[in-house]
Amino acid sequence: MMNTDDSKQARLVNPSKSDRGSETRELILVTAERLFAEHGVEAVSNRQVSEAAGQSNNFAVGYHFGSKEDLVVAIARRHSESVERRRTEMLAELTGSPDLRDWVSCLVRPATEHLASLGIPSWYARFIAQVTTHPALRERVFNESYTSRSLQQAHESMFRLIPRLPEAIRQERNEMGRLLVVHMCAERERALHEGTASPHSTWESTAAGLVDALVGLWLAPVTARR
Repeated sequence: MMNTDDSKQARLVNPSKSDRGSETRELILVTAERLFAEHGVEAVSNRQVSEAAGQSNNFAVGYHFGSKEDLVVAIARRHSESVERRRTEMLAELTGSPDLRDWVSCLVRPATEHLASLGIPSWYARFIAQVTTHPALRERVFNESYTSRSLQQAHESMFRLIPRLPEAIRQERNEMGRLLVVHMCAERERALHEGTASPHSTWESTAAGLVDALVGLWLAPVTARR
């Protein structure tokens, strides 16, 4: 009978079909994220992703993920666990906080901390920025994000601390804030990749600036509209 160590060694020497499949899926995800970040989702075909990932089968993306939309969602989910865990940990420390900045931070810092953990270069912030330009994919990815219990809890706690706003204004400012975070993170990621980022700028300072801006956004007066 093969013992545990022998079994591990055998898998290293002769990886199973399942192991090879997992490696191929991961390679496709990483490759697609980079290509979509650099060129946009519409400009890159599944076949191009397969070729760039070194797959001789041009239908590898379809085999492992299905449609391009399914591939985009899989990339987003690949990162969501880390962001969700960080936000859940933050929320556990903020129970009942009366400080609006604390709850706004829960919307910003889990993402910036995750991006910082990816090293240089990373592609995820630019990938998300590209997805926001695609109406159907944008709604699919963002709707998945907004089903997150931790994100809903952060929003609920934040809304209890801001002045009551007409629903249309609240939705508008929520969209403004979301786009601000997405595109500022994408710009910092791009600058880091190109080596043009300010030496005094960090993901921490980026997060602090975003929190300042979002607090100001939510507390800004509403001009009467005719």
